[in-house]
Amino acid sequence: MTKASSTRFEVQPDLINPAASDEAKRLMGYLCSIYGKRMLTGQQIGVVSTPEFEMIYEVTGKYPAVGGFDFMNYSPSRVERGAERQDTDLAMKWWDRGGIVTFCWHWNAPMDLIDLPPDRTWGRGFYTNATTFDIARAMSEPSSEEYGLIIRDIDAIAAELKRLQDAGIPVLWRPLHEASGGWFWWGAKGPEPCIALWKLMYERMTHHHELNNLIWVWNGQHKDWYPGDSYVDIIGEDIYPPARDYGSQSERFRTAVTYTDTAKIIALTENGVIPDPDLMQEDGCPWAWNCTWYGNFVFTGEGNNRRYSEEYTDELQLIRTYHHPFTVTLDELPDLKGRRLDL
Repeated sequence: MTKASSTRFEVQPDLINPAASDEAKRLMGYLCSIYGKRMLTGQQIGVVSTPEFEMIYEVTGKYPAVGGFDFMNYSPSRVERGAERQDTDLAMKWWDRGGIVTFCWHWNAPMDLIDLPPDRTWGRGFYTNATTFDIARAMSEPSSEEYGLIIRDIDAIAAELKRLQDAGIPVLWRPLHEASGGWFWWGAKGPEPCIALWKLMYERMTHHHELNNLIWVWNGQHKDWYPGDSYVDIIGEDIYPPARDYGSQSERFRTAVTYTDTAKIIALTENGVIPDPDLMQEDGCPWAWNCTWYGNFVFTGEGNNRRYSEEYTDELQLIRTYHHPFTVTLDELPDLKGRRLDL
Protein backbone atom coordinates (compact mmCIF):
# COMPACT_ATOMS: atom_id res chain seq x y z
CA MET A 1 0.00 0.00 0.00
CA THR A 2 1.50 3.34 -1.02
CA LYS A 3 1.89 6.27 1.30
CA ALA A 4 -0.54 8.32 -0.79
CA SER A 5 -3.25 5.65 -0.71
CA SER A 6 -2.80 5.05 3.03
CA THR A 7 -3.89 8.60 3.92
CA ARG A 8 -7.56 7.62 3.49
CA PHE A 9 -7.12 5.25 6.45
CA GLU A 10 -6.04 8.04 8.79
CA VAL A 11 -9.38 8.45 10.56
CA GLN A 12 -9.78 10.64 13.61
CA PRO A 13 -11.24 8.79 16.61
CA ASP A 14 -13.79 11.53 17.38
CA LEU A 15 -17.30 10.17 17.89
CA ILE A 16 -20.46 12.00 16.80
CA ASN A 17 -21.80 11.93 20.36
CA PRO A 18 -19.80 14.51 22.33
CA ALA A 19 -20.82 12.75 25.56
CA ALA A 20 -19.55 9.35 24.39
CA SER A 21 -18.48 7.04 27.19
CA ASP A 22 -14.85 6.29 27.93
CA GLU A 23 -15.47 2.72 26.78
CA ALA A 24 -16.83 3.87 23.41
CA LYS A 25 -13.93 6.29 22.97
CA ARG A 26 -11.46 3.56 23.84
CA LEU A 27 -12.93 1.16 21.30
CA MET A 28 -13.06 3.82 18.58
CA GLY A 29 -9.48 4.75 19.32
CA TYR A 30 -8.42 1.15 18.90
CA LEU A 31 -10.35 0.78 15.63
CA CYS A 32 -8.70 3.92 14.24
CA SER A 33 -5.25 2.78 15.36
CA ILE A 34 -5.40 -0.47 13.36
CA TYR A 35 -7.49 0.74 10.41
CA GLY A 36 -5.65 0.15 7.16
CA LYS A 37 -3.19 -2.14 8.90
CA ARG A 38 -5.25 -5.04 10.20
CA MET A 39 -8.79 -6.43 9.97
CA LEU A 40 -10.78 -7.73 12.92
CA THR A 41 -12.30 -11.17 12.35
CA GLY A 42 -15.99 -11.32 13.14
CA GLN A 43 -18.94 -13.70 13.29
CA GLN A 44 -22.69 -13.22 13.60
CA ILE A 45 -24.48 -15.69 15.84
CA GLY A 46 -27.69 -17.50 15.00
CA VAL A 47 -30.98 -16.92 16.76
CA VAL A 48 -30.41 -17.05 20.57
CA SER A 49 -27.39 -19.36 20.35
CA THR A 50 -23.70 -19.28 19.45
CA PRO A 51 -22.75 -22.50 17.63
CA GLU A 52 -20.87 -20.40 15.07
CA PHE A 53 -18.24 -19.26 17.59
CA GLU A 54 -17.46 -22.81 18.63
CA MET A 55 -17.44 -24.07 15.04
CA ILE A 56 -14.88 -21.42 14.08
CA TYR A 57 -12.74 -22.48 17.06
CA GLU A 58 -12.99 -26.18 16.20
CA VAL A 59 -11.66 -25.49 12.70
CA THR A 60 -9.08 -22.76 13.38
CA GLY A 61 -8.17 -23.00 17.07
CA LYS A 62 -9.14 -19.33 17.38
CA TYR A 63 -12.23 -17.26 18.11
CA PRO A 64 -13.30 -14.15 16.17
CA ALA A 65 -12.56 -10.73 17.64
CA VAL A 66 -16.03 -9.33 16.92
CA GLY A 67 -19.25 -11.04 17.96
CA GLY A 68 -22.41 -10.09 16.06
CA PHE A 69 -25.80 -10.05 17.83
CA ASP A 70 -29.34 -9.04 16.88
CA PHE A 71 -32.19 -7.31 18.76
CA MET A 72 -34.72 -8.90 16.37
CA ASN A 73 -36.62 -10.82 19.03
CA TYR A 74 -36.73 -7.77 21.31
CA SER A 75 -39.02 -6.00 18.83
CA PRO A 76 -42.30 -5.50 20.75
CA SER A 77 -44.38 -7.11 17.98
CA ARG A 78 -42.29 -10.27 18.45
CA VAL A 79 -42.17 -10.07 22.25
CA GLU A 80 -45.98 -10.08 22.40
CA ARG A 81 -45.93 -13.30 20.36
CA GLY A 82 -43.54 -15.03 22.76
CA ALA A 83 -40.20 -14.68 20.94
CA GLU A 84 -37.23 -15.96 22.93
CA ARG A 85 -34.69 -13.29 23.90
CA GLN A 86 -31.09 -13.94 24.92
CA ASP A 87 -28.84 -11.77 22.77
CA THR A 88 -28.24 -9.04 25.36
CA ASP A 89 -27.06 -11.65 27.87
CA LEU A 90 -24.96 -13.45 25.25
CA ALA A 91 -23.34 -10.16 24.27
CA MET A 92 -22.45 -9.49 27.90
CA LYS A 93 -20.77 -12.88 28.12
CA TRP A 94 -18.87 -12.20 24.91
CA TRP A 95 -17.56 -8.89 26.27
CA ASP A 96 -16.54 -10.64 29.48
CA ARG A 97 -14.46 -13.01 27.33
CA GLY A 98 -12.66 -10.00 25.89
CA GLY A 99 -14.59 -9.71 22.62
CA ILE A 100 -16.00 -6.71 20.77
CA VAL A 101 -19.79 -6.45 20.49
CA THR A 102 -21.78 -5.39 17.43
CA PHE A 103 -25.57 -5.34 17.26
CA CYS A 104 -27.96 -5.07 14.33
CA TRP A 105 -31.76 -4.95 14.62
CA HIS A 106 -34.05 -6.85 12.30
CA TRP A 107 -36.85 -4.58 13.45
CA ASN A 108 -40.19 -6.35 13.21
CA ALA A 109 -42.72 -3.80 12.02
CA PRO A 110 -44.51 -2.18 14.97
CA MET A 111 -47.96 -3.04 13.56
CA ASP A 112 -49.76 -4.20 10.42
CA LEU A 113 -48.09 -7.61 10.11
CA ILE A 114 -49.69 -9.63 7.32
CA ASP A 115 -49.34 -13.06 8.99
CA LEU A 116 -49.78 -15.23 5.91
CA PRO A 117 -47.66 -18.38 5.60
CA PRO A 118 -45.27 -19.43 4.31
CA ASP A 119 -43.20 -16.28 3.67
CA ARG A 120 -45.33 -13.42 5.02
CA THR A 121 -45.67 -14.56 8.63
CA TRP A 122 -45.10 -12.36 11.68
CA GLY A 123 -41.69 -13.96 12.10
CA ARG A 124 -40.62 -12.27 8.86
CA GLY A 125 -42.17 -8.97 9.87
CA PHE A 126 -39.04 -6.94 9.14
CA TYR A 127 -39.45 -7.66 5.43
CA THR A 128 -41.43 -5.25 3.27
CA ASN A 129 -43.54 -8.06 1.82
CA ALA A 130 -44.66 -9.23 5.28
CA THR A 131 -46.17 -5.96 6.52
CA THR A 132 -48.24 -3.03 5.31
CA PHE A 133 -46.65 -0.68 7.86
CA ASP A 134 -46.04 2.67 6.16
CA ILE A 135 -42.86 4.40 7.32
CA ALA A 136 -43.59 7.46 5.18
CA ARG A 137 -46.91 8.05 6.92
CA ALA A 138 -45.39 7.38 10.33
CA MET A 139 -42.55 9.88 9.88
CA SER A 140 -44.75 12.57 8.33
CA GLU A 141 -47.38 12.46 11.11
CA PRO A 142 -45.86 12.61 14.62
CA SER A 143 -49.36 12.47 16.10
CA SER A 144 -50.15 9.18 14.36
CA GLU A 145 -50.40 5.77 15.97
CA GLU A 146 -47.59 4.57 13.70
CA TYR A 147 -45.19 7.24 14.95
CA GLY A 148 -46.07 6.49 18.56
CA LEU A 149 -45.31 2.82 18.02
CA ILE A 150 -41.96 3.67 16.44
CA ILE A 151 -41.09 5.56 19.62
CA ARG A 152 -42.30 2.61 21.71
CA ASP A 153 -40.05 0.22 19.79
CA ILE A 154 -37.00 2.48 19.93
CA ASP A 155 -37.51 2.81 23.68
CA ALA A 156 -37.70 -0.98 24.06
CA ILE A 157 -34.34 -1.45 22.35
CA ALA A 158 -32.88 1.50 24.25
CA ALA A 159 -33.64 -0.40 27.47
CA GLU A 160 -31.45 -3.29 26.28
CA LEU A 161 -28.67 -0.95 25.18
CA LYS A 162 -28.89 0.68 28.61
CA ARG A 163 -28.22 -2.72 30.19
CA LEU A 164 -25.05 -2.95 28.11
CA GLN A 165 -24.07 0.61 28.98
CA ASP A 166 -24.53 -0.10 32.69
CA ALA A 167 -22.18 -3.07 32.27
CA GLY A 168 -19.54 -0.84 30.67
CA ILE A 169 -19.95 -2.37 27.21
CA PRO A 170 -19.50 -0.23 24.07
CA VAL A 171 -21.57 -1.32 21.08
CA LEU A 172 -20.93 -1.08 17.36
CA TRP A 173 -24.59 -0.19 16.73
CA ARG A 174 -25.91 -0.95 13.21
CA PRO A 175 -29.65 -0.24 12.92
CA LEU A 176 -31.73 0.26 9.74
CA HIS A 177 -29.29 -1.80 7.70
CA GLU A 178 -29.47 -2.35 3.93
CA ALA A 179 -32.17 0.31 3.66
CA SER A 180 -31.55 1.18 0.02
CA GLY A 181 -32.37 -2.38 -1.03
CA GLY A 182 -36.03 -1.81 -0.18
CA TRP A 183 -36.56 -5.34 1.12
CA PHE A 184 -36.91 -4.10 4.71
CA TRP A 185 -39.87 -1.88 5.64
CA TRP A 186 -37.64 0.98 6.82
CA GLY A 187 -36.35 1.33 3.27
CA ALA A 188 -39.60 0.66 1.41
CA LYS A 189 -40.56 4.30 0.83
CA GLY A 190 -37.25 5.75 -0.32
CA PRO A 191 -34.45 7.72 1.37
CA GLU A 192 -36.32 10.62 2.98
CA PRO A 193 -38.41 8.80 5.62
CA CYS A 194 -35.56 6.40 6.36
CA ILE A 195 -33.09 9.22 6.96
CA ALA A 196 -35.69 10.91 9.19
CA LEU A 197 -36.04 7.66 11.15
CA TRP A 198 -32.26 7.33 11.52
CA LYS A 199 -32.03 10.87 12.90
CA LEU A 200 -35.00 10.31 15.21
CA MET A 201 -33.40 7.16 16.58
CA TYR A 202 -30.08 8.89 17.12
CA GLU A 203 -31.66 11.88 18.89
CA ARG A 204 -33.92 9.77 21.08
CA MET A 205 -31.28 7.25 22.07
CA THR A 206 -28.58 9.85 22.61
CA HIS A 207 -30.43 12.74 24.21
CA HIS A 208 -33.56 11.20 25.75
CA HIS A 209 -32.09 7.89 26.89
CA GLU A 210 -28.53 9.18 27.29
CA LEU A 211 -26.98 6.16 25.62
CA ASN A 212 -23.34 7.12 25.34
CA ASN A 213 -21.90 3.66 24.72
CA LEU A 214 -22.90 3.52 21.03
CA ILE A 215 -20.67 3.81 17.98
CA TRP A 216 -23.11 4.48 15.14
CA VAL A 217 -22.51 2.23 12.13
CA TRP A 218 -24.51 3.33 9.07
CA ASN A 219 -25.22 0.57 6.56
CA GLY A 220 -27.57 2.17 4.02
CA GLN A 221 -25.41 1.14 1.06
CA HIS A 222 -26.16 4.10 -1.22
CA LYS A 223 -24.99 7.71 -1.15
CA ASP A 224 -28.55 9.07 -1.46
CA TRP A 225 -29.42 7.45 1.87
CA TYR A 226 -26.50 8.90 3.83
CA PRO A 227 -27.85 10.92 6.81
CA GLY A 228 -24.78 13.18 7.15
CA ASP A 229 -21.44 13.08 8.91
CA SER A 230 -22.88 14.33 12.19
CA TYR A 231 -25.01 11.15 12.39
CA VAL A 232 -22.46 8.53 11.32
CA ASP A 233 -19.32 7.20 13.01
CA ILE A 234 -18.55 4.25 10.73
CA ILE A 235 -19.77 3.12 7.30
CA GLY A 236 -20.64 -0.53 6.71
CA GLU A 237 -21.25 -2.62 3.61
CA ASP A 238 -23.00 -6.00 3.44
CA ILE A 239 -21.68 -8.21 0.63
CA TYR A 240 -22.57 -11.76 -0.36
CA PRO A 241 -20.39 -12.78 -3.33
CA PRO A 242 -20.61 -16.20 -5.00
CA ALA A 243 -19.39 -19.19 -3.02
CA ARG A 244 -15.60 -19.35 -2.62
CA ASP A 245 -15.10 -15.98 -4.26
CA TYR A 246 -12.30 -14.67 -2.04
CA GLY A 247 -11.92 -11.36 -3.88
CA SER A 248 -11.34 -8.21 -1.84
CA GLN A 249 -14.63 -6.62 -2.95
CA SER A 250 -12.63 -3.50 -3.79
CA GLU A 251 -15.36 -1.92 -5.93
CA ARG A 252 -17.81 -1.85 -3.04
CA PHE A 253 -15.12 -0.60 -0.67
CA ARG A 254 -14.27 2.30 -2.96
CA THR A 255 -17.93 3.10 -3.49
CA ALA A 256 -18.42 3.31 0.28
CA VAL A 257 -15.54 5.79 0.51
CA THR A 258 -17.46 8.15 -1.83
CA TYR A 259 -20.51 8.45 0.44
CA THR A 260 -18.82 11.34 2.24
CA ASP A 261 -15.80 13.61 1.84
CA THR A 262 -14.90 12.97 5.48
CA ALA A 263 -12.55 10.09 6.26
CA LYS A 264 -14.63 7.35 7.88
CA ILE A 265 -13.81 3.77 8.81
CA ILE A 266 -15.26 1.29 6.30
CA ALA A 267 -16.30 -2.15 7.59
CA LEU A 268 -17.62 -5.34 6.02
CA THR A 269 -20.61 -5.53 8.34
CA GLU A 270 -22.06 -8.70 6.78
CA ASN A 271 -20.47 -11.25 4.50
CA GLY A 272 -20.90 -14.79 3.27
CA VAL A 273 -17.44 -15.55 1.94
CA ILE A 274 -14.53 -13.99 3.84
CA PRO A 275 -12.27 -11.91 1.54
CA ASP A 276 -8.67 -13.07 1.23
CA PRO A 277 -6.36 -10.98 3.48
CA ASP A 278 -3.61 -10.80 0.86
CA LEU A 279 -6.02 -9.55 -1.80
CA MET A 280 -7.42 -6.92 0.56
CA GLN A 281 -3.91 -5.58 1.11
CA GLU A 282 -2.97 -5.76 -2.55
CA ASP A 283 -6.13 -3.93 -3.62
CA GLY A 284 -5.91 -1.27 -0.90
CA CYS A 285 -9.27 -2.07 0.70
CA PRO A 286 -8.58 -3.31 4.23
CA TRP A 287 -12.05 -3.65 5.71
CA ALA A 288 -11.97 -2.68 9.41
CA TRP A 289 -13.76 -5.89 10.36
CA ASN A 290 -15.80 -8.60 8.75
CA CYS A 291 -18.88 -10.27 10.20
CA THR A 292 -19.70 -13.57 8.54
CA TRP A 293 -23.41 -14.35 8.60
CA TYR A 294 -24.65 -17.36 10.51
CA GLY A 295 -26.12 -20.74 9.69
CA ASN A 296 -25.10 -22.42 6.44
CA PHE A 297 -22.35 -19.87 5.85
CA VAL A 298 -20.55 -21.62 8.72
CA PHE A 299 -21.99 -25.07 9.39
CA THR A 300 -24.21 -27.82 8.08
CA GLY A 301 -26.19 -30.42 9.99
CA GLU A 302 -27.86 -30.21 13.39
CA GLY A 303 -26.93 -30.95 17.00
CA ASN A 304 -24.17 -33.53 17.40
CA ASN A 305 -24.09 -33.99 13.62
CA ARG A 306 -23.19 -30.34 13.04
CA ARG A 307 -19.97 -29.80 11.11
CA TYR A 308 -18.18 -26.98 9.35
CA SER A 309 -19.60 -26.20 5.92
CA GLU A 310 -17.10 -25.54 3.15
CA GLU A 311 -19.77 -24.34 0.75
CA TYR A 312 -18.79 -20.66 1.01
CA THR A 313 -15.35 -20.49 2.62
CA ASP A 314 -13.34 -23.72 2.44
CA GLU A 315 -11.66 -25.00 5.59
CA LEU A 316 -8.07 -24.29 4.54
CA GLN A 317 -8.99 -20.74 3.55
CA LEU A 318 -10.70 -20.16 6.89
CA ILE A 319 -7.67 -21.46 8.81
CA ARG A 320 -5.36 -19.33 6.70
CA THR A 321 -7.48 -16.24 7.30
CA TYR A 322 -7.69 -16.72 11.07
CA HIS A 323 -3.92 -17.23 11.32
CA HIS A 324 -2.94 -14.48 8.89
CA PRO A 325 -0.79 -11.61 10.25
CA PHE A 326 -3.27 -9.11 8.76
CA THR A 327 -6.23 -10.37 10.78
CA VAL A 328 -6.98 -9.97 14.49
CA THR A 329 -8.61 -12.74 16.52
CA LEU A 330 -10.04 -12.73 20.05
CA ASP A 331 -6.76 -13.71 21.70
CA GLU A 332 -4.97 -10.78 20.05
CA LEU A 333 -7.29 -8.03 21.22
CA PRO A 334 -5.94 -5.53 23.76
CA ASP A 335 -7.66 -4.87 27.06
CA LEU A 336 -10.60 -2.68 26.03
CA LYS A 337 -12.12 -2.48 29.50
CA GLY A 338 -10.05 0.45 30.68
CA ARG A 339 -7.28 -0.98 32.78
CA ARG A 340 -4.66 -0.96 30.03
CA LEU A 341 -4.62 -0.41 26.30
CA ASP A 342 -1.51 -1.02 24.22
CA LEU A 343 -2.17 0.29 20.73
